[in-house]
Amino acid sequence: MPNPTAAMLVIGDEILSGRTRDSNMHFLAGELTKHGVDLAEARMVADDPDAIVQALRALSKAFDHVFTSGGIGPTHDDITADCVAAAFGQSIDVRDDAYALLNAYYTAEGREFNAARMRMARIPEKATLIDNPVSIAPGFVVENVYVMAGVPSVFQAMVASVLPDITGGAPLLSQSLTLHRGEGDLAGPLGDLAKEFSDLSIGSYPFQKNGAFGANIVIRGTEGARIDAAMTKLAEMFA
Repeated sequence: MPNPTAAMLVIGDEILSGRTRDSNMHFLAGELTKHGVDLAEARMVADDPDAIVQALRALSKAFDHVFTSGGIGPTHDDITADCVAAAFGQSIDVRDDAYALLNAYYTAEGREFNAARMRMARIPEKATLIDNPVSIAPGFVVENVYVMAGVPSVFQAMVASVLPDITGGAPLLSQSLTLHRGEGDLAGPLGDLAKEFSDLSIGSYPFQKNGAFGANIVIRGTEGARIDAAMTKLAEMFA
């Protein structure tokens, strides 16, 4: 049986402008790989309501799980929660459960639980909260969409909160071999190898360093024995 599939939607003008470097997709890909969920697509969209809603609807229909990052903070441009509610036809308002968490946190910190911070308690009506042990402000789940913060430390904590509840498949395994040959020389034999081992993913990643060039050949799959066999065949081809 194939592994469950997932997509990621990265939200925020700051990502697309180059001001902020996204690290959440890299982290999520690694965690899903270990959990046996195949991250099959990633998109980045600006802080544009129509674009976010359209992407959410498309990805939710196409994949088993969708993970979002960004846009659930206290400022005016944090519009992800409203967009998720719109995408799934739900109302949104300050929820008692989220309000209680945030109010207790800011009271204990001796900081005002003002209107801006209260925005983080606005949650779609049918959502389930995602625990946030870092800064308390919750993420949430609507249908198959997991809505999380953009701050990497918070995003990572939220991923750790939700993964145990997601049924995974076989973890993706990989092996690599470095070949000091041009891809033009490698392409034909690698194509033949890919046909013979069609159940595996075989990728060629060229490099040039200190005047030397070549490619790292990476073979991925869920069965270690098949990967071993393909690696043996690859080594023999270029011995």
